[in-house]
Amino acid sequence: MTDTTPEKSARRPHHWRRDVTELAALFTAVAVADAVANLIGHQPGGPYLLIVSALALAVTAGFHTWWARRHSHAPPPRDDTGTAPDPGTGAGTGSDTGAAARTAAGTGASAGAAPSAKDTVLWQMRTTVRDAPGSLAVVCGALARHGVDILTLQTHPLGRGTVDEFLLRAPARLPARELSRAVSAAGGGSTWIERADTHDLVDAPTRVLGLATRTALDAAELPLALRQLLGRCTIHSLPAVSVTGRETGASAPVEGVLEGTVMRLRDPSGGALTIERPHLPFTPTEFARARALVELDARLGPRVPRGAQVLTLPEGNEITVRRADPDDLPAARAMHGRCSERTLRLRYHGPVLDADRYLDHLLGPRFGRTLAVQTASGRLVALGHLLWDGDETEVALLVEDDWQRRGIGSELLRRLVALAIEAGCESVYAVTQASNTGMVAAMRSLALPLDYQIEEGTLVITARLDATPVRSLPPYEQAGR
Repeated sequence: MTDTTPEKSARRPHHWRRDVTELAALFTAVAVADAVANLIGHQPGGPYLLIVSALALAVTAGFHTWWARRHSHAPPPRDDTGTAPDPGTGAGTGSDTGAAARTAAGTGASAGAAPSAKDTVLWQMRTTVRDAPGSLAVVCGALARHGVDILTLQTHPLGRGTVDEFLLRAPARLPARELSRAVSAAGGGSTWIERADTHDLVDAPTRVLGLATRTALDAAELPLALRQLLGRCTIHSLPAVSVTGRETGASAPVEGVLEGTVMRLRDPSGGALTIERPHLPFTPTEFARARALVELDARLGPRVPRGAQVLTLPEGNEITVRRADPDDLPAARAMHGRCSERTLRLRYHGPVLDADRYLDHLLGPRFGRTLAVQTASGRLVALGHLLWDGDETEVALLVEDDWQRRGIGSELLRRLVALAIEAGCESVYAVTQASNTGMVAAMRSLALPLDYQIEEGTLVITARLDATPVRSLPPYEQAGR
């Protein structure tokens, strides 16, 4: 809250007592001067003594005037708090780190009026500076000279330097290449920069706590949490045993392994998690955060959020849609037994006898999310899978023959896409055959931009989600976050 002072109250009040006192002092001074002049003037050498006294008084008055003017603009004492900050300077916005960096640079806010939000862009930048006093200040000064505002700053100490991670608000007219050159000229090395958005304005501790909460609620969130924690990276979950029952040899030490742009962590469900990021080595700080997140997942054990929604089909039958987990394995195998060979072949693209082997993988929360559809009697009649495949996301459907052509597949696909959008996926793809008209129709019903690729009879349909708004989720999906 800012205190304001009216203009009229800012004027000095006029006091008549002060005028009377000054006038009385003037008459007293004249009387004293006259008495001194009469006393000294009638003695030998008196006139000369008066002239010397007058000169001394004049010199003293001149010295006093010069001294007062010289010290009238002296800086305030150290205990002076100064005036209230101007709201436009960013004080009180919570950007303490950015303000400290600007102060360290010795440049303060950039000159001129601050550009409007529509004339600026957000950038994430990472650069390595020498571990020496003033190195960060030089980089901050270079940013300030280009009108760049530092919103957040994180430091990652290394053995031979420090990796500084910035969130910047820069003028839209400033290209990334010029910004990178300015930082490099200021001593920054291995500079990496990419566009950011408003979601990146959340500070690191808040973001890490949010990711830990999502991971604690749902084991399927771990790969997504790691990707959001580490930025653009590829995550591979390598099981200890393949779907064919052979040991893969995938493992990692308990403490994990960090090797430049690759880190390997022990998967709590068995096997290993391999995280790769091109052209940007992981820092020990990032490695410690990722390891802590994986350890949290291991301590909590297998978990799938509970919740369900009952839907009524056009013919009047009620079905329940919910999250599936490994406990549904017997019911899923029974559903396989009721499906025709053609249905299983269209889903698994291989020998029908191997279909059951995939269920352990598909129902495990580490590899994605699975929605199950069951009837009022509790029979499982459909499964919908959202599978993490490195940087991409696959959707797959399996509906029992007797329950096909009732809209169940389209309903499952719509919900899987909503979950993918919520997870921040830019696209989803489905692998099927050109003869699978049901899957093609379900993908087209999404009303999303689709890309089609056909190779040797295999059809890959990719739906782009980046421009799709997130719809409000049903209660069971909100509980499954």
